Amino acid sequence: MNFVSIIEQRRDGGVHSPEGLTFLANGAADGSIPAYQLSAWLMAAYLNPLTLDETADLTRAMAESGETLDLAGLPKPWVDKHSTGGVGDKSTLVAMPVLAACGLTMVKMSGRGLGLTGGTIDKLSSVDGLRLSLSPAEMVAQAREIGIVLTGQSTELAPADKALYELRDVTGTVTSIPLIASSILCKKLAGGAEFITFDVKCGSGGLVHCLYSAQELAYWLQEIGDRLGLKVTAKISDMSQPLGGASGNDLEVQEAQMVLYGDSLDPAQARFSEFARRLCAHTLAFALNIHEDEARGQVDAVLSDGRAAAKWEQWLTAQGAAPGRVPPKPAPVVLDLLAERDFWLVRQDAAEIGRAVLELGGGRKTKEDRIDPRVGVCVHRPVGSRFSEGEPFATIHAADEDAAARAAKSLQAAIEFSNEPVAEAPLFLSP
Repeated sequence: MNFVSIIEQRRDGGVHSPEGLTFLANGAADGSIPAYQLSAWLMAAYLNPLTLDETADLTRAMAESGETLDLAGLPKPWVDKHSTGGVGDKSTLVAMPVLAACGLTMVKMSGRGLGLTGGTIDKLSSVDGLRLSLSPAEMVAQAREIGIVLTGQSTELAPADKALYELRDVTGTVTSIPLIASSILCKKLAGGAEFITFDVKCGSGGLVHCLYSAQELAYWLQEIGDRLGLKVTAKISDMSQPLGGASGNDLEVQEAQMVLYGDSLDPAQARFSEFARRLCAHTLAFALNIHEDEARGQVDAVLSDGRAAAKWEQWLTAQGAAPGRVPPKPAPVVLDLLAERDFWLVRQDAAEIGRAVLELGGGRKTKEDRIDPRVGVCVHRPVGSRFSEGEPFATIHAADEDAAARAAKSLQAAIEFSNEPVAEAPLFLSP
């Protein structure tokens, strides 16, 4: 096949055949289709979106562009949890050990950050020694031994998606719903999970910004998952403000650990803890076919008695990290922003905070950019909270004084205050 004709077909609003999409996936996987042509196709697909049938065909082709995991013989159910990505979203770091401690087999392949949204692989890359490129055989062996494994995208599993995923981030095509759905689901198909919970983020800090688009993405994930034989549930959650207090890679690892180890939490961290517990309970109830109240009891139990923290340590040690709790990576400059008067927090725009983290060096503008794991922003209370004069409402972690000053200016545009009380934002926007 001539890939130029496939680009032209997409550009002109035509319909791809399964064979054409297999050609695309294989060419992306083995490098025979150059990045500039794949980029052209991505833009054409952004402007003329794929149909549900085309997206299912592309998803299957990308999953089959490499190896697939055979989880036969591992304890069931085989479960994965996936977020569409958001600022400060470190819920996978809590959900994986919690659900594994509850007896589920958790096998997950994750990606880097896209746009302003942080990636699980970027967060875990801040853990010294942690191996995040495991072979399929290593993944299955570790899952059999301890019930939990997570790796980045590799040349073995869904390599076509790895090539397209990186290009989407730098071609302005991140928010295409068919491309999001196919990218997410091909990794799930290749990873062997039977049950999948999708956390679809809705708001300025997510890939989709309005409830209608979030509902559409949830529908696509469920519809395509059903066509591919997967058991899928989807919840829509708020991403108008960052999830939790911390936005920035090592800061988010530390916040996730605080939840796992039962540390004292500030209000923003407590909001994240409640979110993670509810998402874990929903997933456990879905996978075991039990009532969500019973599932919540199991989730709370493994967090309170230390089993979730022990599973976290077991997981990271199995993949090369030093035993014990992950130590923090302090930034050279830490700047507290103090309330100049008594006020209520009306708005903390997740997108603007994400941009501030990006400018601090906590994300990528190009594929080649290196991330500074130390930097980031912490807002200590969620929308609807009251601050007193002189209290720190946010803390900036930066590489130098100039970067901290620039981030402080950015936060002025991201955070809005009021003299009057305002309502707290809901954690979830769907049942």
